[in-house]
Amino acid sequence: MSHTNEELIVLVDEQDKEVGLMEKMEVHRKALLHRAFSVFIFNSQGEMMLQRRALGKYHSGGLWTNSCCSHPYPSETIVDAAKRRLFQEMGFTTDVKPIFHFIYKAALDNDLTEYEYDHVLIGHYDGLVEINPDEVGDYCFRTMHDIKNELMSHPKKYTAWFHIAFPMLYDFLEKGNNVNDTE
Repeated sequence: MSHTNEELIVLVDEQDKEVGLMEKMEVHRKALLHRAFSVFIFNSQGEMMLQRRALGKYHSGGLWTNSCCSHPYPSETIVDAAKRRLFQEMGFTTDVKPIFHFIYKAALDNDLTEYEYDHVLIGHYDGLVEINPDEVGDYCFRTMHDIKNELMSHPKKYTAWFHIAFPMLYDFLEKGNNVNDTE
């Protein structure tokens, strides 16, 4: 059975070295470590763009999360993949910069598991957003402080990976790194 690039996910080891390719749903059913990315977009006021995943998504539907996340195609760079998915999900492109990565494993709904080597990227955008309703139910811009408080008061509103990535990003920014520096 042949698969298109869109259906294949890059399997990796704990150093992000490619070890194979596998169909997306099978990867999530078998809980295999794979390459992924999470994009955090900020506006000129320093507010973060959040998206609410469409209810029809294969997992975590209706939950709030970072601006965009997905998996790169085989042989696609993380930056190219992030820009591609930003356009596919949110209807815009902007420069993005990788800032750190982490590995996490989380049980999800529908008997699926995310086990990802997740590359975190940041970018800046103030223009028009045109969400793809197949991917995104809603979006908003919120302050880091408001998001931090809501993660504590309403944790079930957010995706598993956002609970891990957001505090890491918060710490990264608290150390004086600038969200508007995407050069």
